[in-house]
Amino acid sequence: MTEHIKISNANRILHLQFNRPERKNAITRAMYSALAEALNHAAQDKDVRVVLFSGSENCFTAGNDLQDFLAGGELNAENPVAQFMRALFNFPKPVVAAVSGPAVGIGTTLLLQCDLVYADDTAKFQMPFVNLGLVPEYASSLLIPRLMGQAKAAELFLLGESFNAETACGLGIVNEQCDDALTKAMAQAERLVAQPPAAVRATKALMREPLKQQSLAVMDQEFAAFGAGLAGAEFKEAATAFLEKRKPDFSAFN
Repeated sequence: MTEHIKISNANRILHLQFNRPERKNAITRAMYSALAEALNHAAQDKDVRVVLFSGSENCFTAGNDLQDFLAGGELNAENPVAQFMRALFNFPKPVVAAVSGPAVGIGTTLLLQCDLVYADDTAKFQMPFVNLGLVPEYASSLLIPRLMGQAKAAELFLLGESFNAETACGLGIVNEQCDDALTKAMAQAERLVAQPPAAVRATKALMREPLKQQSLAVMDQEFAAFGAGLAGAEFKEAATAFLEKRKPDFSAFN
């Protein structure tokens, strides 16, 4: 486990909180492992009926910690990132998320695997994969176009533009923009706890079943392309520019 993921269980709600505010809650391999372990345990724990994700007060997560991520080796099924993705993807119980501040990269795409998402006025979403010489992940290249249409998905993916909670609501990523996302998310989690648990699990499974196998296949394709991108010159230029605090230059690439 890691101090950078706060885990609490009260009233049958498992609360998983990103807790690395000094790095904008950038996710390390240890954090992914802790999340995967908590989700896999909660899937079998009868005392857990709902999972709630949140960040620290002013930030959900800035996405992957690039330096830690690059030190993680090959992107295969044993990688902590993949273990977390599968644990959340397969999680049979309802998942609620509260978003404040930045939700970048997987900070946005993991919301597609949640059932209810609430965001406050400070929330900023972004999927800047192409900006880094990479490709989308977590089946988002399948789910985002289906959710909002090809044109808007292309704008968000190919340009990597950020968008606010109001836009996220209109696009179907967020259920509601509210003054206090965590309070709203907790209230909805409590309502879910009071619902018939077997019926809730069965309904979630039915809603997700039509795209389940297709999503798994796309995740595998994305992972392969993502891994190839990490080994490529475009990502090297993007990462170097990021560390040197300059604008990347892709003018010489074909």
